[in-house]
Amino acid sequence: MKLNRIMIAAPKSGSGKTTITCGLLQAFKDVGKKVISYKCGPDYIDPMFHQKVIDVPAKNLDTFFTDEETTRKLFLKNRKEDEFAILEGVMGIFDGLGGIREEGSSYHLAKVTKTPIILVVDAKGMGRSVISLIAGFLAYDKEQLIKGIILNRMSKSYYEMIKPLIEQELSIDVVGYFPDCKEFYVGSRHLGLMMPDEIVDIREQLQKSSGELQKTVSLEAVLQIAEDAEELEVYPVITDVEVCVADSANRSVIAVAKDEAFCFYYEDNLHLLEECGAKLEYFSPLHDNTLPDGCCGILLGGGYPELYADKLSQNVTMLHAIKKAAESNMPIVAECGGFMYLHSVIVDKEDRSYTLTEVLPAKCYNTGRLVRFGYIELEGGNGDFLPKGDRIRGHEFHYYDSEDNGADCQAIKPVTGRVYSCVIAKHNCFVGFPHLYYPSNPIFAENFVKRAREYKERKEL
Repeated sequence: MKLNRIMIAAPKSGSGKTTITCGLLQAFKDVGKKVISYKCGPDYIDPMFHQKVIDVPAKNLDTFFTDEETTRKLFLKNRKEDEFAILEGVMGIFDGLGGIREEGSSYHLAKVTKTPIILVVDAKGMGRSVISLIAGFLAYDKEQLIKGIILNRMSKSYYEMIKPLIEQELSIDVVGYFPDCKEFYVGSRHLGLMMPDEIVDIREQLQKSSGELQKTVSLEAVLQIAEDAEELEVYPVITDVEVCVADSANRSVIAVAKDEAFCFYYEDNLHLLEECGAKLEYFSPLHDNTLPDGCCGILLGGGYPELYADKLSQNVTMLHAIKKAAESNMPIVAECGGFMYLHSVIVDKEDRSYTLTEVLPAKCYNTGRLVRFGYIELEGGNGDFLPKGDRIRGHEFHYYDSEDNGADCQAIKPVTGRVYSCVIAKHNCFVGFPHLYYPSNPIFAENFVKRAREYKERKEL
């Protein structure tokens, strides 16, 4: 398949990848391109900006979560040759697992998908030294994927002087620059960027940023790099999951919590549940009073429930509905923020307590520090959702902790090999702090849908 594509990567975090990526997505959308985006790594928030603010399809790809062939298959799934894909990198271009391995890095994803890279270099405070910096990255690029440079936070006058020097000495195209402009600035908090809905006039800010970028970056040069990307060939394999779809005549409804407090979902997780035979219906623990009619399972994703703890605690009818569903043995999967919501009480950083669903007789509290962070492999301890000994990949990132993190699974850190217990996986529930990536082990999604179907059959009897 021939898909025009580029990756926006950088030497380090904070170089301006998100600003440049969003600006390019908006710019190419404005000129009529069918733009799609991908985020390298486990981050949930950047794809939300792409979807909610720019209104382009977006999802994650991660070469730790999935092997190379699966990653390529997910990359090209449902794609068309008239689309233009922009991949946003993560951290520094070569920074993978533990900061020392290639796996999980922007570069590894570019290599697996054969995607040409435009390197965004934060040149503020640099003169000719920027040439040696770029030269080092080009020398380390064994696959010769870096095809262009954008100089960030640079003045027009200096850009006009340094561009010909870089191109002459390094034989690399400098496709543009971006000025040191504070008009588009995305604030951050403990879990990353501010959410799109929290930023006043975000669309206007983005339009200004994109308009500036169109003056300073050659869209023609960027497009030419994308058009030069080589063809990808993926051989589709019919899996048990796909057979499951074909045989599914009566879909079970899984209620998915989705609002300001619960919004961290991987698109491929949701698609896989549907492929396994589920019908997804969305509800809001903040605003709704009841669960979707006829639901046979509940998925509570991550997010920021701590910021909405007061409002969540006041929605007593929903709290009771969730608890009643749990008591009826309805299958429930909850990750991080969703896991917090199932506790009896949450205590925020100001030491204020709020009563929640009371499904789990334990307190969830702010620790004031990052408790657990990074990639994990989760090994199952029983067969309800994850068969004993089977593994699924995911990650953790949370400042809150629980009096009962569970001990039904083992989390294994991929670089250090450190092991710790986590997850409550009993009574038809699978809940804990880890965020899971279902395509890394589709059996998890199959079992979730199977449990929902069995619950539906019991209720009908």
